Amino acid sequence: MFVSFFPRPKLFLTTLVVWSLAAVLFWFLGGQELGGLFGLPPAAADAAPIIGVGVFWSKPYLWFYIYFAVVVLIFYGFWAIYAPHPWQNWSILGSAFILFSTNFSVQVSVALNEWRGPFFDMIQRALTPPAGAVKPADLYQGIWVFLVIAFVWIGVYVVTRFFVSHYIFRWRTAMNGFYMSHWERLRTIEGASQRVQEDTMRFSTSVEDLGTSLVESVMTLVAFLPVLAQLSSHVTDLPIVGSIPYPLVIASLAWSAFGTVLLAVVGVRLPGLEFRNQRVEAAYRKELVYGEDDADRARPPTVAELFANVRQNYFRLYFHYAYFNVARAFYLQADNIFAYVILVPTIAAGKITFGILQQILTAFGQVSSSFQYLVNSWPDIVTLISIYKRLRAFEATLEGEALPGIDLRYIHRAADDPDPA
Repeated sequence: MFVSFFPRPKLFLTTLVVWSLAAVLFWFLGGQELGGLFGLPPAAADAAPIIGVGVFWSKPYLWFYIYFAVVVLIFYGFWAIYAPHPWQNWSILGSAFILFSTNFSVQVSVALNEWRGPFFDMIQRALTPPAGAVKPADLYQGIWVFLVIAFVWIGVYVVTRFFVSHYIFRWRTAMNGFYMSHWERLRTIEGASQRVQEDTMRFSTSVEDLGTSLVESVMTLVAFLPVLAQLSSHVTDLPIVGSIPYPLVIASLAWSAFGTVLLAVVGVRLPGLEFRNQRVEAAYRKELVYGEDDADRARPPTVAELFANVRQNYFRLYFHYAYFNVARAFYLQADNIFAYVILVPTIAAGKITFGILQQILTAFGQVSSSFQYLVNSWPDIVTLISIYKRLRAFEATLEGEALPGIDLRYIHRAADDPDPA
């Protein structure tokens, strides 16, 4: 799964995480200020935020683009020399482009949040007597600023999704080539054709969905946590707990951690059942395929037994998903009003304007949804884990590891078959 696309996967992924963390920490601990040496200093602490797309070619952003490119090229150069790989342009530079475009998309969301403050404050002034405090031209101008930012977001989104789709198919191509180069050793494993064709396709699709969501969640946290910390200055009290430092940040962390732990505990059995489901389906399908060419295979008693296994596993899966979905639905519905609940004392005291309220709700939602990555993606994660287990068992043959019992039973049965193909 990984060695076909990445150079020395374990070491590569470890160094990627370490290098990324080092680059982020260096950026926040002084890297931003280095831009001043090249005429690209960070924004002053008391500078008014830039509202609109102009922020993306401001001096701090231009310095970030240069910094990101240098960090990527250093990492790419090291691996290109240390362990050259035929897919290194896609696996390294392609991954870097996805990180950059995802981060840019998040920064567009930050720009939209900056726009919300003055725009909704203007709405509040327009709705408050006396009439005519805000001119229609000002409102149209505010809407136009939003549209321009939104068009930028649309462009980045389309380009990112297009590139990610090609990136994932390249990964699938690498896996397919790797497995087919070892086909003589792999062909006797249960469902070998399905694992090469269907599982690699489903694996790449799941990685596309979950991987981009994970990267976006991390980037959103990096971008919006400082925003939420800054907005916390407008919120002095929370229900029950009262006044605490950085109340919005603490509340989002606590609420997201609660949801993650809740669903991880409630759904702990689902990955194993999904894995088992793929196995019983594969066994049933395999027998039917044999029955197409051999009249002695796919006999009614055998087919009935195999389908009974399918039926039993599906019914167990439905039962466990039932109470999991109850817990997930309750949590997600409560999440829709949680931000309003913690803001009740602040709203009732009239300590924030309508614009600040919109900024808080958006930033809180962004941070909470990022921390709720497992909550929102758990069904897809379950599917990916089950696919990974099938492919990992598949690869055990190449590495000389012991196969799971069901795979061993199939090999023994195939050995007794005069025509296992």
